[in-house]
Amino acid sequence: MSSNLSTVEDRAARLLAAGEAWGERITDNPEHAKLTFAVSGAGFGAVASKINAGKHSFIVDEPAALGGDDAAASPVEYALGALISCQVVVYRLYAQQLGVRVDDVQITATGRLDVRGLFAVDNTVRPGFSDIEIEVTVAGPDSDARYAELQRTVDRYCPVLDLLSNPTPVNTSLKVTR
Repeated sequence: MSSNLSTVEDRAARLLAAGEAWGERITDNPEHAKLTFAVSGAGFGAVASKINAGKHSFIVDEPAALGGDDAAASPVEYALGALISCQVVVYRLYAQQLGVRVDDVQITATGRLDVRGLFAVDNTVRPGFSDIEIEVTVAGPDSDARYAELQRTVDRYCPVLDLLSNPTPVNTSLKVTR
C-alpha cells in the first residue's frame, strides 16, 4: 500500500504543479489557453497508416475482415483508446482538485458500429459508432457520493468525451499531385 500511496502522492504533486503553471500562464495571457494539435499520416500496406504526432508515431490498421493486415489497432479502436486515456487523465486531474482520493482507475469503452454505413450498404446507417458505453472502476477510500461527483465532473470536462458527444466543425481540403 505505501508504494501505491507514494504513487498517488507523486501524481498529486505533478498535477498540482501543472495546474499552477497553467494557471499562471493563462493569467498572464488568456491566449495561452488556446492550444493547437497537429497530426499527420501516410498510408502503407493494404489500408494501414503511419501516424506522426509530435515526436511520437504509431501504426493504425484494420483487421483482415475489413481489408487490412491486422498489424495494429483500427481507427475506431484508437478512438476508444483516446477516450479512455483522456478519461484517465481527467479523473486524476479532478480527483486532485476535488480532494477525492483515486488509488486506481480502470476504464473499458465499448463502441457499436454497423458496417452497413461504412460500406454504403444502407445510407440510413451512420458509418461511425451508434453508441459508446464507458465503464469506470475506481479504487479509493472515499464515499460513493464523492466518486459520483467526480464522475459528473469528469464527464463535464473530458475533451475527448466532448469530441465524441458533440458536433465539431471539420473542414476538409483535397490536394492532388501528379
